Amino acid sequence: MESTSNSEDTITFKLSHFYSVLVVLAFAVGILTGYVVWGRSSVQAQTVIANQPAAQAVPAATQPPQFIRYDVPSDGFPGIGPEDAPIVIVEFSDFQCPFCKRFQDETAKQLLAAYPGKIRFVYRHLPLTSIHPEAFPSAEASMCANEQNAFWEYHDKIFENQGKLGRELYMQIASDLNLDTTAFEDCLNTGKYKDLVQQDSDFALNLGVQSTPTFFINGLALVGAQPLSAFTQLIDKELAGEIP
Repeated sequence: MESTSNSEDTITFKLSHFYSVLVVLAFAVGILTGYVVWGRSSVQAQTVIANQPAAQAVPAATQPPQFIRYDVPSDGFPGIGPEDAPIVIVEFSDFQCPFCKRFQDETAKQLLAAYPGKIRFVYRHLPLTSIHPEAFPSAEASMCANEQNAFWEYHDKIFENQGKLGRELYMQIASDLNLDTTAFEDCLNTGKYKDLVQQDSDFALNLGVQSTPTFFINGLALVGAQPLSAFTQLIDKELAGEIP
């Protein structure tokens, strides 16, 4: 369509130009509408997110820890301390275990001194024979010494000489402690306490004990050569009646 000139000014467009303008306008309107709609949606989304509560941290446990008391006999086994003590600690130990020696060297005496007259400490055997070949023989030797009322002195000497365990040492300790060495040697030769040591070991394994030293404080388990503070925390709660 071409433009012509009359007495009045008129403006004419080619039809193709008119369509082009419409397309441009429609595109512009579409962009504007999309922006408005998207903008509103985005703001709404941000508002929803802002109004949502922040992610909650896992709440701390409000229930007291659950304690399990195991039935671990202590009568008839080597023990030290008052028989009527309010705290009975049963240790399952291995004379060749370095962690058992660590407890003996670093904690045992301090523990008994911290609660004078309040602890009965009992020793039971758990020789880890798969890794400690002298664990079982040394346990038997200690029971032969126990027969002559010298368990704890013998116990201490074994740990002091842990790097030299063997028959020669067992006999030497018996001599140094002025034991009847003939009776002591006969006790070793006949395996008099072999079954007793094995029964201790079987009991511990059936109870679920897997390592030495493992302690039962009034039946409450404490595993490993723990520092003194680990014992005192549990004992203090027990003495205060805070553990069911």
